[in-house]
Amino acid sequence: MSADDRLPRILVVDDSRMVRASIVKHIRGRFEVREEPDGEAGWEALLVDPAIELVLTDIGMPRLDGYGLLERIRASRVSRVRELPVVIISGDEDESARERALALGANGFIPKGSGSVELLATLTSLVRLAKAQSELALSRAAFEQQSPVDPASGLVTPAYLEHRGTQAVAEARRRQSDIGAMVVQVDQYDALVAHHGAHVMQLILRKLGKLISGRIRAEDTLSQHAASQFALLSPGIDRVSSCAFALRVCASVEKLVMAYRDERIRVTLSIGVANALADQRSAVSDLLALAGARAAQARAAGGNRVFAHAGEVDAAEIERQLARMPSLDNVLRQLRAGARDEVSAQLPGVIATLLPLLELIESQYQVGLPLARLKAIENKGGDDHDDGEATRTSV
Repeated sequence: MSADDRLPRILVVDDSRMVRASIVKHIRGRFEVREEPDGEAGWEALLVDPAIELVLTDIGMPRLDGYGLLERIRASRVSRVRELPVVIISGDEDESARERALALGANGFIPKGSGSVELLATLTSLVRLAKAQSELALSRAAFEQQSPVDPASGLVTPAYLEHRGTQAVAEARRRQSDIGAMVVQVDQYDALVAHHGAHVMQLILRKLGKLISGRIRAEDTLSQHAASQFALLSPGIDRVSSCAFALRVCASVEKLVMAYRDERIRVTLSIGVANALADQRSAVSDLLALAGARAAQARAAGGNRVFAHAGEVDAAEIERQLARMPSLDNVLRQLRAGARDEVSAQLPGVIATLLPLLELIESQYQVGLPLARLKAIENKGGDDHDDGEATRTSV
């Protein structure tokens, strides 16, 4: 029998052998049945048997009852388990039992003693619906592999981010310039989903995506990398500028108050930052992996933090480093006024600010600019450079 010809497999969970035998009798020939005597055994079966397409469970059982099994299924981190159709079959016809089951995410509620027609109709329709949803998800995934934009988030797909990042890294290598990567993780995501629901969190993530994308440059690329995670690639951005932007995003979101049905919702972010030059990474996948690991460190440290190569980023230190980067307009005004000594003291910072422009000139015209010597002067001066943060706006 081929995979297309096999019968759909249903997990029947009931502590009564007679009840299980009765259900099997009703659905024999239409479904393949796996039987388990309680919720705990049913849960273990779900974890090891990927062929199960629907769960039919009693409520009152030893070890783990039907409500507990349903809660575990809906809270599972494994999408295959979390999205399974679940039907409650119970001798308790009290309306409150039905309401509780449906509130916990049951797809149906059938009283024991119902005829085979109702049972078969319910199971058949749910299995068909689950199959259609699975096929739709596969089609959407295939579409996203071809399209640069995720229709759900409105941001580029992770696959396109990798493609665009590979191009940006190659360009940065040619121009001897930097590229920054950020991974943005929503703190306490599972708890927020449990309290507010997945639909509300999807709306919040969409809001956060718009907030971040409204603060980046046209050459930057932002993707929703996972259910609770964004990834950002920024060509030409050095470590100090990357950290400064990450701190501003954290602060903006911390102040953001969202409302849903008169309920005020606050979220915070953990952000990991990586840069090609500071971290000596030449592949976009390595940069993103490193930024992701640092986001996990920030979350483990309590959240609402930014972590980079040296651990947690100190906002005051970043401000001091940014303040040391001179304004070219001020430098030119001082030079025209004859204040050569004042300008000489700022030259390492001026070089750091101008280096990206000089690198571009050299890559285009090969005029023999002494970039290595200029970088040595910059490093001796101890200043980092910023070549794009001015285009970003803060809240």
